[in-house]
Amino acid sequence: MVKASFSHVRHWVFDLDNTLYPPSVRLFDQIEVKMTRFVMDALGVDHPTANTLRAKYWRKYGTTLAGLMREHDVDPAPYLTDVHDISMHALTPDPDLATYIAALPGRRIVYTNGSAPYAERVLAARGLSGLFDAVYGVEHAGFRPKPERAAFQAVFDRDGVDPRTAAMFEDDVRNLSAPHQMGMRTVHVAPEPHKADYIHHHTDDLTAFLGFLT
Repeated sequence: MVKASFSHVRHWVFDLDNTLYPPSVRLFDQIEVKMTRFVMDALGVDHPTANTLRAKYWRKYGTTLAGLMREHDVDPAPYLTDVHDISMHALTPDPDLATYIAALPGRRIVYTNGSAPYAERVLAARGLSGLFDAVYGVEHAGFRPKPERAAFQAVFDRDGVDPRTAAMFEDDVRNLSAPHQMGMRTVHVAPEPHKADYIHHHTDDLTAFLGFLT
């Protein structure tokens, strides 16, 4: 039944963080520390204030960067370089995941609110390099973040994704609403399910889920 619901899919779109690796490795914890430090330095505020702003902008705009750009005119390039300069030691290769991704029919891409160079590093650490036809970061959407529909549209137009024959795999439920509206099959990848009419499937194990499809 699940496999049949993906029979039309020829464009496979994967988020990166906490999607192509399990959230239990807590890789994003390192990024959050770097984000808070960047906010402190850029805005000249103390740690508690910076941490509050980091979380506030993420909730309000989809990313901390979007808030910094819109409310403080922060240059995105130094930010993206700085906050993604982290260790990949917590990541390990997943040969089964690599096998299942390689078996998906059609075009496979990564689309992250992080930067493309950072995504490439994560993919290498997970043993997933060379499996995707393209890797897109927030820079490819003009620094507009998911969940903005315009951000998805910019990346999909650039890549030639037809949402009617596409599926989106994503850990952040906010980022599945626009893909659903555009006609995509949506998969929420997270430890706990979230009930929403724009989520078609949920899994807490992406590798096992893709195994059902191949």
